[in-house]
Amino acid sequence: MGGGIRHVVVMGVSGCGKSTVGRALAERLGWQWIEGDQLHPDSNIRKMAAGQPLEDSDRLPWLRRVAAEIGGLQARGIASVTGCSALRRAYRDILRDAAPGVGFLHLHGSRELLAARTGNRPGHFFPAALLESQLATLEPLTPDEDGLRVDLSLPLVDQVDRAIAGLNLRPRPLSPSGT
Repeated sequence: MGGGIRHVVVMGVSGCGKSTVGRALAERLGWQWIEGDQLHPDSNIRKMAAGQPLEDSDRLPWLRRVAAEIGGLQARGIASVTGCSALRRAYRDILRDAAPGVGFLHLHGSRELLAARTGNRPGHFFPAALLESQLATLEPLTPDEDGLRVDLSLPLVDQVDRAIAGLNLRPRPLSPSGT
């Protein structure tokens, strides 16, 4: 798995830790971080903040923006880690088509843990009430997709270690100071 991965999409429902794990993975690898939530059109953010789930017609322009970011980095020879829910296979196909070597890290966990996490994020535009719609939309990775599932209840360092090992990624070497 993953010998040619140059772009990792950290995927899963809201509250699974995409940004936290993604940033830590990007830092460990020395790769560029892309925060997919920042690429949502304002209309999507307003819709979610109002408690309305996104539809495919809402998601497609956003997914194309995320894919364009990955493709732009690929064109410049820059590897990346991106946080993006990528809930359905069709959404992942859009991202996979952006550049060669796109792999997926699916952060998964119990409904209870996810609900606790989404309910505990003051100021985030995604209300906990939309979690059920995301869980209903989620299509887990299939065996033919280059990807890995990691349990979000593991400590952060273990999630990153499992991602690196399971996706066969190459972290940047540590400096003599250990950083």
